[in-house]
Amino acid sequence: MSERKIRAGRNLPAAIAVGLALGGLVLLTLLTVKATFLIVIAGILGVALWELAHALSARRIELPVIPVAVGGAAMLALAYWRGAAALAAALAVTFAVVLAWRLPGGQDGYLRDVTAGAFTLLYLPTLASFVALMLAQADGARRVLLFVTLTVCSDTGGYFAGILVGRHLMAPSISPKKTWEGLGGSVLLCLAAGALGMTLLLPGTAWGGLVLGAGAVTAATLGDLAESMIKRDLDTKDMSSVLPGHGGVLDRIDSLLLVAPVAWLLMTALL
Repeated sequence: MSERKIRAGRNLPAAIAVGLALGGLVLLTLLTVKATFLIVIAGILGVALWELAHALSARRIELPVIPVAVGGAAMLALAYWRGAAALAAALAVTFAVVLAWRLPGGQDGYLRDVTAGAFTLLYLPTLASFVALMLAQADGARRVLLFVTLTVCSDTGGYFAGILVGRHLMAPSISPKKTWEGLGGSVLLCLAAGALGMTLLLPGTAWGGLVLGAGAVTAATLGDLAESMIKRDLDTKDMSSVLPGHGGVLDRIDSLLLVAPVAWLLMTALL
C-alpha cells in the first residue's frame, strides 16, 4: 500500500493550522527575547512527559514524573545559562533523585520504574537541552531557527514526496507511513535547506550546510522510527490527541529531539 493511501485520513487543514500556530510561536519568541523560547520548550516537554507517563501507566510502569519534571526544568535552565558541564551535573543529580524517589514504593518493579525514569530523562529533557545550548550562543536564535527548519523540512519533504510518488514501504513493521520515495524527498529538502540556511542565516559554507542537512535528515528519520517503535511496544496509535491533525505532542517532537544534539554538534564543529 502506498503512503498516499495510508495518509488519506489525516485532517490536513487542522494539521496545517496547528503547524502555523506553533511556527508563529517559535518565531515570536526567537526573534524577540530568545530566552522566552525556553518557556516554550518547557511547556512542550511537560505535555510530552504527561503523555509518556500516561502511556507507560497502561503497562503498569510508574514513571517518577515529579523529579523528572523538576530536574528537567533545571537541566534546561542550566544548559542555557551555565553550559554543558552544568547540564551533565544536573542530569546526574536528577537521576540520583529518581533512584531515591522510588525507594518508598518497595522492591516490586523498582528496577522497571527507575529504568523508565532514566530513559525519560535522556529522551526528553537531555535531548531538548541541546536546543538550550544552541540558543545560548550569540547567534543562538538563528541556530535554533535553522535546526527547527531542517526538521520541518525532513517531515514536509517526506510527507509530500510520499503522497505524490510513494510506492515502496521503508519499514512497514515499524512505521507503515514511511516510504523510500518519501525519504528521498526528506533528503533533498533537508540538503537544500541546510545549504541555504548555513549561508543566509549563519556565517557558514554551503558544503557545511549539506553536511548539516544530511545529519539532520538521518537523525529525524531515526527519531520518527524510534517513536513509532515505542508506540508499537505500548500498543497505542498516538500518544494523545491534544494537537488536532497531528496526534500528541510527543508525536510531533520525536524528530526534533534526535536532531537537536546532532545539529548542536555539527554547528559547533562547522561554525
